[in-house]
Amino acid sequence: MERHRQAVRLIAATVRGYFEQSIPFRIMHGSTNSTRPSHLKSRARFVDIGALKNVLEVDTARRVALVEPNVPMDRLVESTLRHGLVPPVVMEFPGITAGGGFAGTAGESSSFKHGYFDESVNAVEIVLPDGEVVVAKPGSRRSDGVQQSEAARQALVNTKLGEGEDPEKFADLFHGAAGAVGTLGITTLLELRLIEAKHFVRTTYRRTNTAAEAIRAVREECAKPDNDYVDGILFSEGHGVIVSGQLTDELPADEKVRTFSHPWDPWFYMHVRNVTKGLPSSISSASSSTSTAPSQGTVTEYIPLAEYLFRYDRGGFWVGQAAFDYFLPVPFTRFFRWFLDDFLHTRMLYRALHASGESARFFVQDLGIPYDTAEEFIKYTTKSLDIWPLWLCPLKTPKGPSFHPHVRNNRSLDNSSSSTDKDNFEMLNIGVWGWGPKDKAEFVRVNRALEAKVNELGGMKWLYAHTYYSEPEFWDAFGGRAAYEALRTKYRATSLPSVYDKVKVRTGDEGANKGWRPFVKSLWPVGGLYGIWKGIQSKDYMLHRRATWRWRSGSEKEKTA
Repeated sequence: MERHRQAVRLIAATVRGYFEQSIPFRIMHGSTNSTRPSHLKSRARFVDIGALKNVLEVDTARRVALVEPNVPMDRLVESTLRHGLVPPVVMEFPGITAGGGFAGTAGESSSFKHGYFDESVNAVEIVLPDGEVVVAKPGSRRSDGVQQSEAARQALVNTKLGEGEDPEKFADLFHGAAGAVGTLGITTLLELRLIEAKHFVRTTYRRTNTAAEAIRAVREECAKPDNDYVDGILFSEGHGVIVSGQLTDELPADEKVRTFSHPWDPWFYMHVRNVTKGLPSSISSASSSTSTAPSQGTVTEYIPLAEYLFRYDRGGFWVGQAAFDYFLPVPFTRFFRWFLDDFLHTRMLYRALHASGESARFFVQDLGIPYDTAEEFIKYTTKSLDIWPLWLCPLKTPKGPSFHPHVRNNRSLDNSSSSTDKDNFEMLNIGVWGWGPKDKAEFVRVNRALEAKVNELGGMKWLYAHTYYSEPEFWDAFGGRAAYEALRTKYRATSLPSVYDKVKVRTGDEGANKGWRPFVKSLWPVGGLYGIWKGIQSKDYMLHRRATWRWRSGSEKEKTA
């Protein structure tokens, strides 16, 4: 802990020096899962927090972990599983960090139950823009506006981080900093709530034949109290699969463990597509919304917990196939997926995507859409983009204002006497990922059109991706500027870039994509080869090779389960 305190003192001193000179700065922490252009960052001063990359403690009695912000999900899961615990929300890409999950927006397949990643954070240590170090807690109200129980409030008073401090004192900072991409200060330590881990996830794939069926199936699976995870994949207009998971220590004698992390394993989405291809729709045959019995139109498998949590790592969901599209005529076959496996994990894919310059024309958007307009949105993307598959992830969202996507205008619930408070905070994340138009102007146009459609349907978008809103449009979409600016003034952050400054893609003449380097990288296959070279230099492929979370056949867990 003393090493951590020394590192934070150095960070605070650096920040204080910039503050006294009124110099804006950005945070440097290493890799990124954002696809936003980085050309403006070269002008900024940086505060390096790269050394904050350790799990300092796992307290099994309190079921909490003290985690520095640059701890990636795979190292976090490895640390907590040793104690039979796991975070309630684990981002599916192993390289996403705890600090990134708090400062950004992280909603995953357990978020229908536990909310965004920051809902599992008991407290954060933050270096304010003037160098003061404070501990912020969520206070007596969660960010969804629900009053916490007395037991929950007492637990916050007694958190290890900031133990005994008033949980209300910096509650506004806690909720304001969650999702604000580091514009209110620098997160240097988090206390995460943990839950009991199990050996396996009993995973059920439920076939649907239309978008409407898929949306209905998502809501039915979320209503089942035994489900711990729910998400879905739409492979086409006529083939969808809703995936539900239940934590369990039981492995039936006739069941084999299914894994997805080894080079010869199938990619998860391809496996799901193949095992459900010939099934009928499960909607017509489902017996009830609370039944856990197998029914026609479903397939069930047992996946080790960590293998399930990081099931989308190989291939980066399905965008890894775009690398084969780029490098044609390299065939997209099982042999080449095995042979090139080191390059097809998310860390390496992101390295290559950024270094190659191809992120400038790759369409990567996550959109939070109210359930009642989700089908209309899917019809729109089918017609305007024709990008498949689509990812579906149900969310329990906060009450606004928030930079997290949240329900703003759910038309089906406005005048519904049967709707509950819980319903009003539910929405569906739809992931739209694939090649966009090659022409830059057309690429911007389809992004702008998507933003307009999302706004029309009462939805919101994730801010890790390309964002083209004008400033008035941005603040209208994200609940207004007044509350955010009041926090910036209160916590002396007005000299830092605002959220809009950090996420806006400039399309003018700031110098982006100009000069000989971008031109050379735009020539096929120079950019792709350069991206591969940068990935090799990073040696990120070694992180997966050495991962201890990967399931080993014949392990003691398998023998005794």
